Amino acid sequence: MTFTLPDPTDTERNQLSKLFAAIASEAAVAVMEVYDSAFETRTKADYSPVSDADERAEEIILARLEEALPGVPVLAEERAAREGLAEKVAESFLLVDPVDGTKEFVQRKGDFTVNIALICGGKPMAGCVYAPARREMYFGGAEAHMIDAFAPGEGLREGRLLKTRSYPAEGLTAMTSSSHLDERTKAFLSARKIASQTGIGSSLKFCWVAAGKADVYPRWGPTMEWDTAAGHAVLNAAGGRMLKPDGSPFTYGNGAAGFKNGPFVAWGGEPV
Repeated sequence: MTFTLPDPTDTERNQLSKLFAAIASEAAVAVMEVYDSAFETRTKADYSPVSDADERAEEIILARLEEALPGVPVLAEERAAREGLAEKVAESFLLVDPVDGTKEFVQRKGDFTVNIALICGGKPMAGCVYAPARREMYFGGAEAHMIDAFAPGEGLREGRLLKTRSYPAEGLTAMTSSSHLDERTKAFLSARKIASQTGIGSSLKFCWVAAGKADVYPRWGPTMEWDTAAGHAVLNAAGGRMLKPDGSPFTYGNGAAGFKNGPFVAWGGEPV
């Protein structure tokens, strides 16, 4: 397959999202082999945990991306931890988090994901979020899909189309981080009509908004670009949006900030 980067067509974006889903499925076999074993964790320089699952999955993902998209730069979490990050990236680049939600992985909660995304001109063009322990596969380019009961290593099959929902009259369902719920996020929620609130780890928060299970996901706590890009792509493809708290666009490729994200709000529809 060839793709017209940095301006892929809608058909190409959908093809890319399926490619990422297939790669994530393969990488998840290694992730689950470690998950089901008596694994050990180590601490990186930023004090975050890492296991063999992160490193084995990332190795598989990087090899497959190089085969499919040769020459497209990749920012991958574990390689960045070892080798550091450049201050600038190309107009088109890939973001990879082989195990997003490592804390959930270590605690065997199941709410961890494999994330792969393509960024063009600062915007997510295609992405995949796979939660192998939950067997939930989400992918999106020009449109978003979800496959239930999707086992690691399984070949891609037809999924159901994802669309965000209209906001319920009784109030919003909010997704929040299970480990980073700070005072600014609480203040944002208290200023709105919230009917219910759910805490969960990893990029699944974006996917639940995309699937119409929730309506908003505010985040002031720390994240990196590889934490959010894949979920952002799925959400966009389902009809949602991710913005800065002031309503301006949320973009990627900020090497000057070390590819650290600022605060954001992911919405199922128009901001309220």
